Amino acid sequence: MTAVATATRVLAWFEIPALDFARAVRFYEAALDAPLRREVFGGMPMAVFAHEDEATGGAIVCNPRDMRPSVTGDGVAVYLNAEPTLQATLDRIEPAGGKIDGSIVELPNDIGYIAFFFIDTEGNRVGLHSRHLR
Repeated sequence: MTAVATATRVLAWFEIPALDFARAVRFYEAALDAPLRREVFGGMPMAVFAHEDEATGGAIVCNPRDMRPSVTGDGVAVYLNAEPTLQATLDRIEPAGGKIDGSIVELPNDIGYIAFFFIDTEGNRVGLHSRHLR
């Protein structure tokens, strides 16, 4: 019998690459209407998204040698929390310097709504999720 690890969450951490760290941080703080915590890990600057203990976390990272923004659409998709409403977050994307690049979809079973995708100031393709549209 093989032991099966139990997990309370599937995603543990995510990183969104930036070529211009300050610009990317300004964009996400404006678009999500939330501050990011600036830190340095292993000599690499990061701006960490607010998250509760045990919650999935992530950061904007600036390490152009290893990670570069991608808008090709053929890789992993990350959906950021757009609470309290998806539309309020979408309304902040373009004024913050990003571009809306997709549509809104209502998910079944009262899961909420997703917007896929927007393009951030660095060229990353990112999605949004919220329980509420407006």
